[in-house]
Amino acid sequence: MPEIQIRPAVAADFPRLMGFDHSCSSDYVWQLDLQKGGGQTMATFREVRLPRSIQVPYPRDVFALADAWERQPGILLAVLRNQPVGYLHVLEQRTSALAWVVDLAVSVEMRRHGVASALILAAQDWALERGHQRIILEMSSKNYPAVRLAQKLGYEFCGYNDHYYATQDIALFFGRALK
Repeated sequence: MPEIQIRPAVAADFPRLMGFDHSCSSDYVWQLDLQKGGGQTMATFREVRLPRSIQVPYPRDVFALADAWERQPGILLAVLRNQPVGYLHVLEQRTSALAWVVDLAVSVEMRRHGVASALILAAQDWALERGHQRIILEMSSKNYPAVRLAQKLGYEFCGYNDHYYATQDIALFFGRALK
């Protein structure tokens, strides 16, 4: 397979990126169990196998993404044979020296071919060049393929936010220090 190239996205790329199928298929979810009592709240996540695969819709409005992209610099594009095959959107939080990956999508035909890994590694380099010390990946608790990818790349679970997305899904956060 030819090498995947990573480059900054430009406005002309946005229609193609919005046309990607942003959903994913999942056989597992990270289920949140909250236990409250005695002045304490304990949150536990369990990896639960589903009775059948589910199609997980993207938790954001895909057609509203381009508005955010035009105002921010961190859109990285994966290109193979001059065709976009994936993208990643990373935000900067300068006050905390943190880079935050909020969107990651790969064309269906190129999934499981290293495109998402290449994009995340490029985002790490991008963040380091801009002086960030840590990077966070954000994903839905239903997006088990993203959870496994984060773990494979050495990211550790570092938090969650219940009802984070407009879909009311839980967001999981995986992070790692940058060297």
